[in-house]
Amino acid sequence: KMAEKQEEPSNAQNGEPDNAEEGEGKKKKKVKREDLPPFEIVTGERLPAIFFKFQFRNVEYSSGRNKTFLCYVVETQGKEPVTSRGYLEDEHAAAHAEMAFFNNILPTCPPGSRHDVTWYVSSSPCVTCAQRICEALRKNKALRLTIMVGRLFMWEEPEMQAALRSMKEAGCKLRIMKPQDFEYVWKNFVEQEEGEEATSFVPWEDIQENFQYYEEKLAEIL
Repeated sequence: KMAEKQEEPSNAQNGEPDNAEEGEGKKKKKVKREDLPPFEIVTGERLPAIFFKFQFRNVEYSSGRNKTFLCYVVETQGKEPVTSRGYLEDEHAAAHAEMAFFNNILPTCPPGSRHDVTWYVSSSPCVTCAQRICEALRKNKALRLTIMVGRLFMWEEPEMQAALRSMKEAGCKLRIMKPQDFEYVWKNFVEQEEGEEATSFVPWEDIQENFQYYEEKLAEIL
């Protein structure tokens, strides 16, 4: 079993800077937060390195990791194949990144073509998102979906295990991210500091062991 310390994220790891401005600045920042809508989906091409290092880490105990980061590659087949990529992040609990992909990203892809979609997700979908994925795959026969996950979300729950199996039955390929997959995300979806040469991916301790742990769990479930 993996030995993993419970980690409490710093503000910065949750996407908030540790050193909020003092005094007036702090007050402004607070007001701005209160003005936020009930939920917000953040989209972009590359995510900050600090988010990746915390949110994608394939630990057993995911304390503090309450967001979903979803990096996607859509390959549209046709006379002129098109590849699009980006990432989605759910800011608050009301909308999940998986739902946002179907609501915001897929409709922008050329209709009437086959779409081969690969997601690299910090953790596997919740039960509701799993149901939406199944519906989308059953409705759209031109959609092929592979989901590479860093961690399995609440995999001990029977309801969650059933949801993972139903995704497989609907044609979704589920995989646990290997160290090479984390490196691929680092190279293709993580911001590099401006003016610096691209820094190479540094695997964390236990990355291989944790991958094997989750791969065994997923094989048992499916």
